[in-house]
Amino acid sequence: MLLEENLIAYARGLDGVEEQERQEDDRTLLLFYREEKMVLAIWRGTAPLRAELRCDAKLAQTLTERYESVMQSRLLGQNGIEIICSGQLSDAEIKDLVRHSYERSR
Repeated sequence: MLLEENLIAYARGLDGVEEQERQEDDRTLLLFYREEKMVLAIWRGTAPLRAELRCDAKLAQTLTERYESVMQSRLLGQNGIEIICSGQLSDAEIKDLVRHSYERSR
């Protein structure tokens, strides 16, 4: 299962990404933006880790149909997905999806 610190380190390593923290629903939400578009949101302290990211609509549909740990994003709605990092998707696959979100934020 992907560790919160590993995903945060990966997001911080993306060029031109800005980080912001806010409280929502009594939880801390760590947001990563590129050119004012959200790339990634990490719900801090969740077990298993929950992350939301921007995603192509067709890819989002495929992922939500294939994995029960992937659903429509609460923050981005139709423009994103929420992933419960429970092991259905590998760490590499989740990082690839973050990269996809980063590329879509241009």
